[in-house]
Amino acid sequence: MARILVVEAQNERRRSMEKFLAGRHSLSLCSSHQEGMRHLERESFDVIVLDLHNENVFEMSAVQTFKDKAPGTPLIVTSSANEVQVIVASMRAGAFDFIPKPCTPDTVSMAIDQALEKSSLRNEIDYLRRQQDVMYDLDGIVAHSPAMRQVMATLKKFVATDATILMTGETGTGKSFLSGALHFNSPRRNRPFTKINCANIPETMLESELFGHAKGAFTSADKQRIGRLEQADGGTVFLDEIGELSNGLQAKLLRVLEDRCFERLGDNRTIHTDIRIIAATYRHLEDLIVKRKFRDDLYYRINVLRIHLPPLRERIECIEPLADAILTRVCRSAKKHIEGFSPAVINIFKHYPWPGNIRELSNIIERAVFLEDGSIIRPGSIMLPSAATPAVSASPSVPFCRSLDEHEKSAILRALDTCLWVQKDAAELVGISPRSLHYKIRKYGITHHRWYKNKA
Repeated sequence: MARILVVEAQNERRRSMEKFLAGRHSLSLCSSHQEGMRHLERESFDVIVLDLHNENVFEMSAVQTFKDKAPGTPLIVTSSANEVQVIVASMRAGAFDFIPKPCTPDTVSMAIDQALEKSSLRNEIDYLRRQQDVMYDLDGIVAHSPAMRQVMATLKKFVATDATILMTGETGTGKSFLSGALHFNSPRRNRPFTKINCANIPETMLESELFGHAKGAFTSADKQRIGRLEQADGGTVFLDEIGELSNGLQAKLLRVLEDRCFERLGDNRTIHTDIRIIAATYRHLEDLIVKRKFRDDLYYRINVLRIHLPPLRERIECIEPLADAILTRVCRSAKKHIEGFSPAVINIFKHYPWPGNIRELSNIIERAVFLEDGSIIRPGSIMLPSAATPAVSASPSVPFCRSLDEHEKSAILRALDTCLWVQKDAAELVGISPRSLHYKIRKYGITHHRWYKNKA
């Protein structure tokens, strides 16, 4: 129940408001502005309903007085003076709504509901912005390797500029995340941030997605559409996989970069927009230029400031802290408590080439969280191709297994092979007790000629 302060001089209207609203909200009713101010000094409210029962300047100043006392609380003004100047003065003073008298309690109730909804949305937006501040804190981004420290030093120099940025690097290296860090640490942080993956949208739809279209521009265009570039006015647009754009769209994007204007599809009216563009690609644009698949003039326009993200295999020092951060996030989402990774898992991670980079690491950890029953992630829960884990050498005779039992058996065989079939050492490597390992060896019927019980 919301807490509502009602300031109403007329006894009959106070009783009517109390009768109508008391079952839905927690009400505090008072008959004068002075009494209302005393209520505000003692407690806070979600909405204030203020009646201007006089029309003189003193009563009009009450709107500003109440707003100064409770600046974050929506204020609904009611008054029998419904002249335009009174309404305008109330709204300028910060009123959320103005309701002329005579009015029904139902009308006031609807205004209260709208005020509460807007307040809830504002609080949610503020919360999300604070979350973004934490998420995109430049000093909190994992950058332990020399290569990544250099990237972050460059990025910190670029945040304050408005110039176009080109980010290059393999798929999954964090280009999308760092584009958000650039935006939310820039002067445009309170304006829109729009992401568009040029590879995921069919070419026939991408033009409309970027520039919008007029009604009737094509068969299914039954209404006007505002494009993403127009929606992002004042903010930042992240164009992922820009190397996938067709030559026609490249020409239109070049005009946006040069003149900051464009036309919607099927419309001849020019639209001006103030946006900063961050482009990203995993492809070598220089090679595409030679093959005439990418315009050299567009390349020179987007290649003003450049950041290259190294692959994860070149950021060995970042792997463990990245894994810990991902594990914390996944466990919070999955509502599971897992303390960390066994040393054997960290060793596997540091020797795996990570062709999918951070995205692959995240997927592997998420899968492991759901497979693991213990308090730490063990090798048996890490589902990687056997040939990709040189820290626990794969036996050529053990193929990559898809079922959980087969994968567990494969992991045990690799551990035994690495530890020269000494069960105690293998148990320590996979992070389980020797007794548990012995049980699993019996379960899967694993034998070896060096073991005493298997000797002829």
